[in-house]
Amino acid sequence: MEVKENLSVIKENIHAACRRSGRDPKEVQLVAVTKYVTAERAEEAIAAGIFHLGENRDEGLSEKFETIGTNAVWHFIGSLQTRKVKNIIDKVSYIHSLDRLSLAKEIDKRASAPVDCFVQVNTSGEESKHGLKPEEVIPFIKKCSEYPAVRIAGLMTMAPNTDDTSIIRRTFQRLRAIKEEAQQLGLNHAPCTELSMGMSNDYQIAIEEGATFIRIGSSLVG
Repeated sequence: MEVKENLSVIKENIHAACRRSGRDPKEVQLVAVTKYVTAERAEEAIAAGIFHLGENRDEGLSEKFETIGTNAVWHFIGSLQTRKVKNIIDKVSYIHSLDRLSLAKEIDKRASAPVDCFVQVNTSGEESKHGLKPEEVIPFIKKCSEYPAVRIAGLMTMAPNTDDTSIIRRTFQRLRAIKEEAQQLGLNHAPCTELSMGMSNDYQIAIEEGATFIRIGSSLVG
């Protein structure tokens, strides 16, 4: 299917989830995850009106950046190796996978301006997932004040791959609670207003639980 057709279905679902939770659809930013598709397909997303693109590998991001450049707002959404920071730092506006101080230090060293980062939190407790434990998040955010180029825009998580919606919902609710706790600290370097959560199979639940960035790949661009 064309991206435009997929987008219209997703927009309907976003509006429905916002109606159910009493939210404004303008609060939800859709990020097209283009990691498995060509630059041409990514350009189709831009033509359909989606300007936020997400990549999870530095090579993939650099390749697409050569073609698309600043016509898109770039999000790095995968696990980021410290040594790869230099390859992406001048291209991305958002990093969704800040999970250790060595990474914060490298971002600070390489960035020419503050970068919006999401702290990755493992709210499901799965061994296979990256991210900080919930109890580590607040101390970590406080420590990030040592790195002026790291701006903590919010938190990110991934729900378990399950059909049990109550488990998915709890995973998102937990992230929202930590975000609210962080927000109340009133830290200049960590406004923590955003929640990056929800993918193709669970974004409607994520929106109902407060997501402000949803990351959609397969059901949007394939």
